[in-house]
Amino acid sequence: MEDFPIGTMEMVCLGSSVALSGLFYYIYRKKRKNVDKLKEAPILPLDEKLADLLNATPGKCLQYVVIEGTVQPIGEPLRSQFQEGTVGVIQKLVLQEHKLVWNSFARTWTDSERVLHQRVNAVPFLLGVNKAFVRVLCPLEATGPNMEIVHEKFHQASYGFTDLIGQYLSGEKPKGQLETEEMLKVGASLTAVGELILDTDRLPKIRPPTDGSEYFLSTDDFETLRLEQEGQAEVWRVLVCVCALAGVAVLMWVGRSYYRQLKLWWEQENMRREFELMGAGERGEEENGVDVLENACVICLSKPRGCVLLDCGHVCCCFRCYQALPQPICPICRQNIKRVIPLYQA
Repeated sequence: MEDFPIGTMEMVCLGSSVALSGLFYYIYRKKRKNVDKLKEAPILPLDEKLADLLNATPGKCLQYVVIEGTVQPIGEPLRSQFQEGTVGVIQKLVLQEHKLVWNSFARTWTDSERVLHQRVNAVPFLLGVNKAFVRVLCPLEATGPNMEIVHEKFHQASYGFTDLIGQYLSGEKPKGQLETEEMLKVGASLTAVGELILDTDRLPKIRPPTDGSEYFLSTDDFETLRLEQEGQAEVWRVLVCVCALAGVAVLMWVGRSYYRQLKLWWEQENMRREFELMGAGERGEEENGVDVLENACVICLSKPRGCVLLDCGHVCCCFRCYQALPQPICPICRQNIKRVIPLYQA
C-alpha cells in the first residue's frame, strides 16, 4: 500500500490550524488569567485608613487590588495645544496620513492609513477621594486608559493636474492628514488595578504587579472593565474552537481519503490473489507441456495473458504487468483503463 495520503495542501491547512489554535489558546489563557485575577482582586476604599492597612500588611504591599478615584496632578498639569483651558496628566498627539492605494487584484482604490508622528507626554499624578490619595506609578506601562479626544482636525490634501497624473502612475492618491489630540483630563474618574505599596513617605502608590499580572488604568468603572476583559477572553475562546474544528475537519478529510485508499488496496490485493491462483493453474498446464507462447503477455512475453482491460476489452497482458503500467492506459489501443477483470480460459 502507498504512503499515508496527505498532500501539501492538507499539511499546510493542518499545520496552520494547529499553530493558530496554539497561539489563540495561549492568548485565551492569558486573558482568562486576567479575568480570574480581576474577580479575586479586592476593591479597597480610598480613605485615610488605607495607609494604616498597608502598614499592617507584611511587606507593606498588597499584590493585586482595585482603587477608584479622580485624577489629580502633582505639580503643573499638561495643557492642550489646541483647546484653551483643557488640562490633563497624559497627552497623546498623533498625526496620521490618509491616502487611497490602487489594488490591482480587486481593481479598485482602497483606503490606507499611516502614522507620521506620535508623541505621548505624561506628568506625575494621583488618584484622590476627598483628602485621601494614591500615587499612580508608570501609567504608560498600563493597559489603557481610553483617553478623551479633545482635538481632531483633517487637513485636506490639495493637488494640481500634474499631481493627478503622478497619482495614477504611482497608484497612490493622498487624501490628507488627520491631526488628533487625546488627554486624560484632570478630575476624570479612573480605575486602577495593580500592586499597592507603602513607601517611607506614607503615601500609598499603585504600580505594575511584580508577579507579571496585567496592570490596568481605565476610565470605566471596575465592573465594566471586568466585563470587557471577559468579552475579549470569550472572543479568543471562540477563535480557538473555530481553528480546532478546522483541524478536526482536515483530519476527517484525510482519514476519509485514507479509508478509500485502503479499501481500494484491499480490492486490488484480493484481485491479485485471484490472478495468482489462476496463474498457478496455468503454470501447471505449462509444466504438463501445454504451449503458452501463443498466449503470452505482450509486455513481459513470459507469462500468459490473464486479464481483460475494460472498456476497450483487449486481452493483452498479465496482471503483474498491468499493475506495473505507469498510467492506466491500454498498451494496444491507448484508451483509459477503467477496470480490469480476470480471464478464465476453459
